[in-house]
Amino acid sequence: MTLRAILAGTGSALPRTRVSNAELAERVDTSDEWIVERTGIRFRHIAEPDETTATLGAAAAKEALAAAGLQPSDIGLIIVATATPDNTFPASATKVQAILGAPDCIAFDVAAVCSGFLYAVSVADSMLRTGAAKHALVIGSETFSRILDWEDRTTCVLFGDGAGAIVLSAEDVADDRGILATRLHAEGKYCDMLYVDGGPSTTGTVGHVRMQGREVFRHAVTNLASVLGEVMADVGLAAEDIDWVVPHQANKRIIDATAKKLGLPADRVVLTVDQHANTSAASVPLALDLAVRDGRIKRGDLVVLEAMGGGFTWGAAVLRI
Repeated sequence: MTLRAILAGTGSALPRTRVSNAELAERVDTSDEWIVERTGIRFRHIAEPDETTATLGAAAAKEALAAAGLQPSDIGLIIVATATPDNTFPASATKVQAILGAPDCIAFDVAAVCSGFLYAVSVADSMLRTGAAKHALVIGSETFSRILDWEDRTTCVLFGDGAGAIVLSAEDVADDRGILATRLHAEGKYCDMLYVDGGPSTTGTVGHVRMQGREVFRHAVTNLASVLGEVMADVGLAAEDIDWVVPHQANKRIIDATAKKLGLPADRVVLTVDQHANTSAASVPLALDLAVRDGRIKRGDLVVLEAMGGGFTWGAAVLRI
């Protein structure tokens, strides 16, 4: 028997307001054709004032708990991956804990932008296997619309808001179910290619997203293909062994180029960027939940998760559902 972190449930939450490219073009100098051609995005959800990173994260967590057949009182660890917390402090994870009514447990945030959910999964996996908790909520939640410059059409058309959550449970298993391997990377010398131009310690303001799109695209394809190769090699896998890849939903061209580089067929890649846009740390768990709930991803499937974000940070995980 081997102690592993098992995927016990998934959940997601999207803001009430859904915005099409055509609606966005009414306030930004852009068009549906321009956005779709360059990104594959058609819609995004934008949070209303009463919808925050914590409230969306808690809503996704409730779905994941229900799917896992657990109560908030069962949870010993809550990790929220986000670049857009409700407050500078306390951690949004503690606010999620309060909303859920979960008793005293470990709760903290992880900041690795679009890779944050992969970082959080890796941390939760380690903590569960060392006995820190029996059940963990791992949440990716973002309200990126709060940090967009709506005058910059190169960035504001790319992002949306939302949350995704999973429950991981520590179980002794005789097979290869659960998280089999994770790989994480960071390279800070590229931090000025994708960043927010503000912060408590620098400007004392929230700031806005700034990005060098072409450079980010180039690094993303290279880094994602590389880390996917690494994590598959860690468990002796080849592309043909994978049932599903759930990638960070930043840009359809990045997703397609990464899959092609690895020789992965498009019909084994979960794609939601057209409906959600780039929801940063929420994009992987949002896509995972959708594919689980519509029946594509099922028990026994081998699934690879991957993401890259500002920092640069990037990572991947492989798990058997």
